[in-house]
Amino acid sequence: MARDFMAGDFVVGDAAAAADFAGAAGPAAAADDDPRGYAFAADARPVRAATGTTDAALLRPGSTYRSTLPADGAAHYRLDLDATSNAYVSATAVPDPGAALAASDGIKVSVQNTDSRSCSYDTATIGGSRSPRPLTATGAREADGPLCEGAGTYYVVVERVGPGSGGTPWELELGVVTEPRLAQAAATRAPEAWDSASPAPLTDEPRRRPGGAGFDSAAPLGEGVWTAGITPGQTLFYEIPVDWGQQPYATAELGSAGGGTGHSYAVAALRLSLHNPVRALVDDDGTGYDGRQRSATLAPLPPVDFANRYASADRVSGMRFAGSYYLVVHLAAQVAEKVGPGPFGLTLRVRVQGDAQDGPLYAGRSAPQGLFDVTGGEREAASVGSGGGGAAMAAVAVGGFGAGTLILVGLAVWTVRARRLGAGGAARSG
Repeated sequence: MARDFMAGDFVVGDAAAAADFAGAAGPAAAADDDPRGYAFAADARPVRAATGTTDAALLRPGSTYRSTLPADGAAHYRLDLDATSNAYVSATAVPDPGAALAASDGIKVSVQNTDSRSCSYDTATIGGSRSPRPLTATGAREADGPLCEGAGTYYVVVERVGPGSGGTPWELELGVVTEPRLAQAAATRAPEAWDSASPAPLTDEPRRRPGGAGFDSAAPLGEGVWTAGITPGQTLFYEIPVDWGQQPYATAELGSAGGGTGHSYAVAALRLSLHNPVRALVDDDGTGYDGRQRSATLAPLPPVDFANRYASADRVSGMRFAGSYYLVVHLAAQVAEKVGPGPFGLTLRVRVQGDAQDGPLYAGRSAPQGLFDVTGGEREAASVGSGGGGAAMAAVAVGGFGAGTLILVGLAVWTVRARRLGAGGAARSG
């Protein structure tokens, strides 16, 4: 997925070479160039979508898969789960860029037991823009749920919803995650009080940070103000390390376009969403666009807490574990017709508030490894992002840091991702 860089690859003090290295090490540079505009995970295993449960292929925890969702009917997959782990299955469906879609077109994901009872289900729809974009929905089998207790076979069912069914098949990326039980009992009610006030907006000098083209190639961000270019129909992915006890805040601003005020209005043009480490949607916001600057802001979210899962509101229950949270930004395809072809200036204002706290003690290992941890590697990758990516790394080289140090900083972006893709994991989260 990424080239292995060695100390002899460039000479410290050569700013141009250092900048080239930084660009090559960036997650967007390694994205799989798929014609649909979504970068599927490089290590995704192909798996056949079965039309029924009898022939459903097994999905293993800690792995990522690539499949196809038929235009009609449903895709079925199988899980073999133990009695104590929570399991989460995310499905990201990718419509063709030129597909004619309705606002209610989308996908539904459910995890079911052998008696067809749903442990959970989740839907994701295109929305008012009707712009083709990656759609992610996440199903779960919680071990203490009333309908899905016990070890055994469970099924993942992914299906199309809305009037657009019957068109072309959609490509799918599937991720399977397990969370072990706690080593000791913890609170079973979500915290009732937390700081819900929005912090003062960041006014730092903006730093450029292009986004990735998928979850696997999401560009790491730390706290700060970031800029990128975005074109109509494009979706950008970023990841933010958020530890136990911390609260993320984010605003996306679409800059003004040239050509005066003679543009048409594009409905639901900009969409900003936040997904948690298992890719479940936590919160989103959006705005229209007519060529004048507009912004979308996530509502204040609670600090990451294990007990948040017992809340009824998705935007609270989604903040249930530490790890990488994903900012996903989409600019509707219709903006090209209404305003212009772009690219348009995008500014992200990101804040992570609160001191990191110790997480719960798990009795086993997550799959993939360390998914619910925030490591030094992730913080290092975010700090590289906050330094402005390639420009900052070039400056480090000119400043005379050792080649080995610079290489380790650059590779931090990739070692974090490699860690997640392994099996097993640490018993301690936090």
